[in-house]
Amino acid sequence: MAPRLPELIKRARRLALERDRLVQELAREWSAALRGQGFSPRYLDELWAGLTEDAVRRLLRARGEGASVEAIRREAHEVIARVKERVETELAAGG
Repeated sequence: MAPRLPELIKRARRLALERDRLVQELAREWSAALRGQGFSPRYLDELWAGLTEDAVRRLLRARGEGASVEAIRREAHEVIARVKERVETELAAGG
């Protein structure tokens, strides 16, 4: 079993890089879509909350064995929070 550890570590790193790339790409797309729209901070907070809840619902429907509800909720919140943070940074820097 120990010989698999390097393979698993390599795979985990590759998946993390892919996740980071997808978050960055999604943030760019959301930034472009939101730029210049004039949405209030409250509206944007509600948008992110809705997107988070939608992601949680979709992930719970597709949930596989071994994934707890709390783990799925936490992961969805973390990913949407990362996208939101990048979007807010991009909008503040350029628009």
